[in-house]
Amino acid sequence: MLDSGVSQAHISGKNFSMNNDMKQCIEKLLSGERLTREEFCLLIQERTKETASKIAEEARRRKQAVYGDSIFLRGIVEFSNVCKNDCYYCGIRKSNEHVRRYRLSKEEILQCCRAGYEIGMRTFVLQSGEDGAYTDSVLEEIIRGIKKEFPDCAVTLSLGERDKDSYQRLYDAGADRYLLRHETADPEHYRKLHPEYMSFEHRMHCLYELREIGYDVGAGMMVGSPYQTERELAEDLYFIQDFRPEMCGIGPFIPHRDTPFRDQPAGTLEMTLFLLSVIRLIEPEVLLPATTALGTIDPRGREKGVLAGANVIMPNLSPVRVRHQYELYDNKICMDDEAGQCGACIELRMRTVGSRIAVDRGDIRRDGFRSGILCRKKLE
Repeated sequence: MLDSGVSQAHISGKNFSMNNDMKQCIEKLLSGERLTREEFCLLIQERTKETASKIAEEARRRKQAVYGDSIFLRGIVEFSNVCKNDCYYCGIRKSNEHVRRYRLSKEEILQCCRAGYEIGMRTFVLQSGEDGAYTDSVLEEIIRGIKKEFPDCAVTLSLGERDKDSYQRLYDAGADRYLLRHETADPEHYRKLHPEYMSFEHRMHCLYELREIGYDVGAGMMVGSPYQTERELAEDLYFIQDFRPEMCGIGPFIPHRDTPFRDQPAGTLEMTLFLLSVIRLIEPEVLLPATTALGTIDPRGREKGVLAGANVIMPNLSPVRVRHQYELYDNKICMDDEAGQCGACIELRMRTVGSRIAVDRGDIRRDGFRSGILCRKKLE
């Protein structure tokens, strides 16, 4: 982490003015002190283009100090769009009768990984709806197949909520990481985004179970989701500060035409970039994606995300023939590009912002992280 005195010098120049409360919040953020919920809320409410620019500048410094100019690729394989849930924001929700459902076989998944490996990807993300057809036994076989063929690669799972025994079996089979966006850290807000049978408490419990088992855990939220205020975003930042995920995936909410939120406005580029920078300052070592959703709302959204502090890009390795059926939101980009095309495009894009693609698993760089964090939170 950079010296806090140097950091504070960047916010106190002649041409940079703000009220004292805001200045104190930023100084605490830059010096690595914990912020309260109220301070996070003030940071969001009182932000200006000038403060956002200064915070982004410092976020780039922190990222450079830990990871240099490296950008890590995570190749996503969207292997099933079948889902038992009916989340109000999601394009593959079970009530959407316009989606053609599909499932990929183990060999099809391995073929996707082969295509990614050839272009330098060393992490594969297996992502799906909550599809009961993929039992623990089926998933164990897939994970072991990937680890056998690509022993130098990490396997990340993004399969939603499962019980602890299931998480343990998949971890024992060789899975390294698990992504489970918390979506919102406010229980009341959660209830407005999900049907009654889904539980905020259970989702949070899953995150702590994953941490207890030993996974590198990814959390994250939607920016600008329906009914979200600065208070909910402040709660998200407070949770991230407390939980300290190894990866944090945030992206703008984008409505889907076949959901109850079809007419809701999308989240903004500006707020998403600001929060990326703040998260980088909260956790300088975090692996922070510039998401596909960010690239969907702005042609250079992913590049701007990198300039705001992101250091992960997640290209799609799924077969082109099924990509349009895994449309979580409208107008998702890169739906028709083969893996090679996508990889070359991303490499060129990253060069324009002074970054390079690393042929690397992209593990978190935090000595002693696991031993220091396990005792901070107890399962309730």
